[in-house]
Amino acid sequence: MPEGDTIFRTARALGRALAGKAIIGFESTYPLLTRFHDDTPLTTQCVESVESRGKWLLMHFSGGATLATHMLMKGSWHIYRHGERWQQPRANMRILIKTAEFVAVGFRVPVVQIHTARSLAQDRRIPSSALDVLSPDFDAQASLHRVMAHAQEEVADVLLHQEVLAGVGNVFKSEVCFVCGIHPFSRVSALYEKQIGSLIAAAQKLIRANLVEDSKDSIVTFRGLHRRTTHDSDPAASLWVYGRYGEPCRRCGERIERRLQGPDARVTFWCPRCQPMPR
Repeated sequence: MPEGDTIFRTARALGRALAGKAIIGFESTYPLLTRFHDDTPLTTQCVESVESRGKWLLMHFSGGATLATHMLMKGSWHIYRHGERWQQPRANMRILIKTAEFVAVGFRVPVVQIHTARSLAQDRRIPSSALDVLSPDFDAQASLHRVMAHAQEEVADVLLHQEVLAGVGNVFKSEVCFVCGIHPFSRVSALYEKQIGSLIAAAQKLIRANLVEDSKDSIVTFRGLHRRTTHDSDPAASLWVYGRYGEPCRRCGERIERRLQGPDARVTFWCPRCQPMPR
């Protein structure tokens, strides 16, 4: 599933390609969007801005509406110049927005919503910017208190709660816990406030470190970027623990463990030596 870094980069690229440009073509396989376009033609509007909120991507139109999309496991946005070959078949297209220069295509986007400013503010599924670890409005102290409010839950699962810390996904969850030396199955109540603060700071640092860009003019949204949490330049050594079950820890050599966690049975990886369970 795309995490906060991927959605941020996508929003940044879409904004560079589309913001301020008149929409000259629109298509969608979703009746919700086609009805909206019939009633309020997007081809009479422009894209004002594009932003990320955790794992949500928000595209704001000049007519006042906002298109909110969530990628879940397989969705993605691509940008192409006219006539450029798509990297996925047209059958996977769910949304298409065309300007004079670019074509933005949402492939297999599974969740779409249309909002007014009021309904967007009222939708609790879409986090505010103050909850997003990549937002300049992010409030780390308030986030710490939100984590602590889940005292009886396992800390790695709490990190996935988007209403607590928006933008952290399953990869960063395991990586953040490893970097901080905290066992992912620890109850929040077993941790010191300083430890929880270190998790939040690490989430900000690791996710932000993955916002690298090709250039200031980059409009690429699909380039196979390897997520990285280590300092190793080798793509095969880019992560500390995620996806490395049974392999030796990069720090101590202990065998990496994994186990399903939480009500959604998300897989979690950790090093039992570097991340001891608190007593």
